[in-house]
Amino acid sequence: MEKQILYQIAITLIPGIGDVSGKRLVAYCGSAEAVFKEKRKTLEKIHNIKEFTVDAICRPKDILKRVEQEVEFIESNNIRPLFYQDPDYPRRLLQCDDSPMMLYFKGNANLNAQRVVAIVGTRNITDYGKECCSLLVSDLVDDGVLVVSGLAYGVDTMAHRTSVNVGISTVGVLGNGLQQIYPAANKKLALEMLANGGLLTECMSGTLPDRENFPRRNRIIAGMADAVVVIESALKGGSLITADLANSYSRDVFAYPGRVMDLYSQGCNYLIRTNRAHLMESVANLRYVMRWERDSTKEERQTTIFREFSEEEKKIMDCFGNKGIVNLDDLIIGTGLPTTKLASLLLNLEFDGIVMALPGRRYQRC
Repeated sequence: MEKQILYQIAITLIPGIGDVSGKRLVAYCGSAEAVFKEKRKTLEKIHNIKEFTVDAICRPKDILKRVEQEVEFIESNNIRPLFYQDPDYPRRLLQCDDSPMMLYFKGNANLNAQRVVAIVGTRNITDYGKECCSLLVSDLVDDGVLVVSGLAYGVDTMAHRTSVNVGISTVGVLGNGLQQIYPAANKKLALEMLANGGLLTECMSGTLPDRENFPRRNRIIAGMADAVVVIESALKGGSLITADLANSYSRDVFAYPGRVMDLYSQGCNYLIRTNRAHLMESVANLRYVMRWERDSTKEERQTTIFREFSEEEKKIMDCFGNKGIVNLDDLIIGTGLPTTKLASLLLNLEFDGIVMALPGRRYQRC
């Protein structure tokens, strides 16, 4: 395994460093490895960095020992580490400020599929929820989607199971390390998903499925998707957390309505009533809002004919994903290009009418 992976994993273990501050630290030093090669005096000058954090960076022996154990686990279990600068890292997720610096993926799914739909809901799925979920996934079979969910009981299991049955690629996002499948009852399903999908987590091996991990897991589900569909949910729970996160990431949220007295329809009805979700009756609602009925292939081909992008320009355009507007900080992180070089490339793209500069250090794809 490449040496840089050691340092990329190591930076996630530095005390006092989170996903946001970690990316800033890498940007400041130039790379994950450079962080650990940086002089102490330079590190101490970085804004808001604590002394114990500097100590850990300058004396990383214990951190690197743990990394060596993780690398051994990764290699022996055919797991792929995805640092946020990796081209195969989910680019939609990269648009979110709090996206994980490192992900661990087992499987063969394209995490940057053209269309990604997250399906979430209650663990206590009803017959109505099963029917809605089964019909939705089955009707998506010709849309070229990747279905993402959390491998939990109920709606998650139904979404994954139907995807496997109809041949749709599906990824389960876990709130624990890949040393185990949780819940254990879904182990057989998880193994089937590896053939046309996969398992994804930000947790290192040995991390247990503790309660505090699941809200963080939910941000990955919301951030990876173009659209989040809530099948059934009570007024409180992980599904509404995921919906709120999706709204904060400017993702489209959809919810199936239910009878007003049904406990597991109350959350969906609330999302629709408060304009936090589009009303979902069938896959036609999803296609209409997401504008999937347009001939996107034809449009993409016309754009390619009009303008051939250099490799560096492709990195910039990939940062936009399905979003029309991206801020400069996200472009710096997403491309890994020096600021001066990035500014020059953006100016050329602006002259060619491909992007447009907006107030607040933002850029809009034309």
